[in-house]
Amino acid sequence: MAILETVHSPDDLKDLGIAELELLASEIRGLIIETVSSTGGHLASSLGAVELAVALHHVFNTPRDKIVWDVGHQAYAHKIITGRRGAFPTLRQKGGVSPFINPFESPYDAFVSGHTGNAVPAASGICETMEKAGASCKVVVVIGDGSLSNGLTFEGLNFAGMRKQNMLVVLNDNTMFISKRVGALADYLSRIMTSRRAKDVREGIKHALKGVPLVGNALYRAAKILEGNIKGVVTEGLLFEEMGFRYVGPIDGHNMAHLVEALKNVSAWNEPILLHVITQKGHGYSPAMKDPEHFHGVGRFDLENGESASVHAPTQETYSDVFGRSIMELAERDPRIVALSAAMTTGTGLKAFSKRYPERYYDVGIAEGHAVTMAAAMALYGLRPVVAIYSTFLQRAYDSIVVDVALQRAPVLFAVDRAGLVGPDGPTHHGAFDLAYLRSVPNLTLMVPRDQLMLRLMLETGLSLNAPAALRYPRESVVERPISGPRLEHGRCQVLRPGSRAVVFCAGPLCYTALEALSDVPDVALVDLVYAKPLDAHAVRDLVGKANGRFVTVEDGCVRGGVGSAILETLADTGVPLRFRMLGLPDAFVEHGSIGELRRLVGLDPAGIRRAVEEVL
Repeated sequence: MAILETVHSPDDLKDLGIAELELLASEIRGLIIETVSSTGGHLASSLGAVELAVALHHVFNTPRDKIVWDVGHQAYAHKIITGRRGAFPTLRQKGGVSPFINPFESPYDAFVSGHTGNAVPAASGICETMEKAGASCKVVVVIGDGSLSNGLTFEGLNFAGMRKQNMLVVLNDNTMFISKRVGALADYLSRIMTSRRAKDVREGIKHALKGVPLVGNALYRAAKILEGNIKGVVTEGLLFEEMGFRYVGPIDGHNMAHLVEALKNVSAWNEPILLHVITQKGHGYSPAMKDPEHFHGVGRFDLENGESASVHAPTQETYSDVFGRSIMELAERDPRIVALSAAMTTGTGLKAFSKRYPERYYDVGIAEGHAVTMAAAMALYGLRPVVAIYSTFLQRAYDSIVVDVALQRAPVLFAVDRAGLVGPDGPTHHGAFDLAYLRSVPNLTLMVPRDQLMLRLMLETGLSLNAPAALRYPRESVVERPISGPRLEHGRCQVLRPGSRAVVFCAGPLCYTALEALSDVPDVALVDLVYAKPLDAHAVRDLVGKANGRFVTVEDGCVRGGVGSAILETLADTGVPLRFRMLGLPDAFVEHGSIGELRRLVGLDPAGIRRAVEEVL
C-alpha cells in the first residue's frame, strides 16, 4: 500500500497524477475487500464507486466543498480517504467505524445517509444556505440509480433545477435501472461536451441567435429543441434537461482519466449539472461481479473464493424465510393474494414467491409510499395484498398507512421485517419505532409473533380479517424449540408461565429470553401479549392485580409509545399501586454493533430482564 499509507486526508490526493490515482484506487479496493471479508458489510456497491470517490476528492476541496452521499452503501472508499483508514477494520463493530455516512463521525460526512432519496433535498438545503452566506463552495451529490425510483429524489431535482442551484449531481449508474448502453463514442462525446471550449461555443451560439433581429428568440428556442432531441438520441439526459439540469454523460466510472477530466470541466460551471457515470457493482472482485445481489450486503466470507464463512455450517432459517415460504403456501389456496415489496425481494424472503407467481408479485423499487397506497387500492377492489417492507423503511409510508389504508379500512396485511435491533447496520436501520407508530393507527390490528409457529398463524389470521393488519418480526434466526400454544383468539394474550409474585409481559421472540431469565425465579408469571393492538386489557388488569401491582414489560422497540405504554394506559384507572419496570429501546438512537452486544447494552438480555424482575419484587 505504497500510496494509500501516505493518504491521511483528501489534501494528500491533490498532487497525484492519474497513474498514482489509479494505483491508489486499486489499493483502496484491496483494503475494502479484505476488511469486509472479516466484518461483513455492503461490498459490491462500494467496490463500484472507488474510482468515483478518489476522483471527487482529487478534484474538489472537501470538506469546504460538500459531498452528499445517498446511502452509505457506496461510500467505503470515501471513509478511507477522509482519515478513517486506520480505523476501517473496525467497520460495523461496536464503537468502530459507522456502516453509513455519519456527520458525528467526520466533518467530511456532510449529511446522514441510510434511507435512499434524501441526498438531493439535503444538498438543495446546503446550496440555499451557502448562497445566503455568500460562500462559493460546490455542493456535490452522489446518488445511485435506485434513487431514481424514489419520489424524494425527484422532488429535490425539481426544486434544484427550478432554483438553478450550483449543484452537481453524480448519478452512479450500475445498470440496474438505467439503460446499459455505454461505449467509447458516447464517453468521448460526453467529455468533449464538458470542455470549456464546447461551453464557450454553446454560449456564443446562444447569444448570436438571440441577437438576430425579430426572429432571434424563435431561432434560439428552435435550437434548444434540436439540441434536446439530439441528446435524447445520443444520451439518456432529456428528462434531466427538462428538469433544469445540464446533462453530461455517460462516463466510464472506472476510467480515472476520463472521470477527473469531466469533473474538472463541470466544476467550473455554476448551474445544476447531472453527471451520468456508469459503474459495475463489485468491480475488481470476481465473486462480487458474478453475484452483486449477494454481495450487496454480505456477512463474513472467504477472501480467496468469496464463499460465506458459514457456508459449510447448517443453514439457520430466519423469520424472513418462514414468511416467504408461508405466504407462498397460502397463495396456493387463495388466488387473491398478491405480494409487494420495495426493492427488497430477497431480503424479505419473497424471491421464491416472485418466481412462482411473477404475475402476482410487485417490486415497486424504492418507493414505499407508492407500495402502500397501491396495496390499499388493490385491497379495496378485491385482492388481498401483503406488503413486506423493513420496519425502518415503512416509516416513510406512514401517511399512506394512515389515510389510504386505515381510514378506508382497506384489508392490507403488512409484514414488517427487520423489526427491533438489526445489529451492525446501526441507527438508520434499527426497527425501533414500528410498535409505537402502528399502535397509534385506528382500525389496524398489530400482532407480534414469538416464534415461527406464531408467524404462520398470524399470517393466516391477518389475511382472514376484513381490515388492515400488521405483524412484525426480527432479522434473526428462528427459535430452536418453539412452544406450541392454543389457537389465536383475536386480542387475547397467552400465559406461558403462571405466577403471582410479579408478571412479565413480553412481545415477540424476547419471550424466550425472558423464560431463560426466569428459569430459577419462582412464582413469576410470563405472558406473551400476542397482540400489541388490540391489547388484552381484561387479562392485563387481572394479572397485575393478582401480582399486587408488580410487573415488567419487555419489547424490542422504543419504550415511549410501545406496548409498555399501552399497558400503563390500561392500568391508569385501576386504583392498584404499581411497581414496574419497562424494558425496551431507550429514548435515544442505539449505535451499531452485534445484536447480542446491543441487547446487553439496553438491558434486553437474560441478565437485564432478571435484574428488572428482582427490582420490582
